Amino acid sequence: MTKILGIVGSYRKQGIIDALVTEALDAAEAAGATTKKIYLADAHVEFCRNCRHCTQQPGTERGACVQSDDMAAILDEWAACDGLVLGAPVNFFNVTAVTRRFMERLVGFAYWPWGQMAPSVRTKRTGKRAVVITSAAMPGFLIGIATGAPRALKMIATTMGAKVIKTICVGLVAGEERPTPPARAVRKARAAGRRLAARSANP
Repeated sequence: MTKILGIVGSYRKQGIIDALVTEALDAAEAAGATTKKIYLADAHVEFCRNCRHCTQQPGTERGACVQSDDMAAILDEWAACDGLVLGAPVNFFNVTAVTRRFMERLVGFAYWPWGQMAPSVRTKRTGKRAVVITSAAMPGFLIGIATGAPRALKMIATTMGAKVIKTICVGLVAGEERPTPPARAVRKARAAGRRLAARSANP
């Protein structure tokens, strides 16, 4: 059975990002997939030490980190999945710090032995698919122009070995203390979830 992993990089549970990730996962479940959601704010993920120990190990499998935290378990969970729904809001023109911390720890997906000028990507085409979701106070069409959030989220998904099939940017979300997702964004998230489940099942 197709399995979809949701990763929430927002500090607000039941906020815009959490709600839209949930909508996508619910739609994927309705299409026959099984799902799981992880909140990065609740996970124990240490900062990357930039020691590059994980990049020294040859092979196509990700390198093992020297730190003992939840990162390996999250990535093992992902290894057993077919699709990804990844969401994080814009903070100071990029994704949240907790999302950046997660992203930096993905360096083990690269092989970069000492003496080699640049890293080599370990991940090859896997058939896995991803949907990325972000939100900001600015109008939605400006998010990809004025912030680095969509690019960062796509880089995370790509590094993890997934092809991004849909990017959802939701703007003008800062007008209320507890905003609700616009109906159009909900429709997009649900359509993306169904598409993700279907394409993951038949890559």
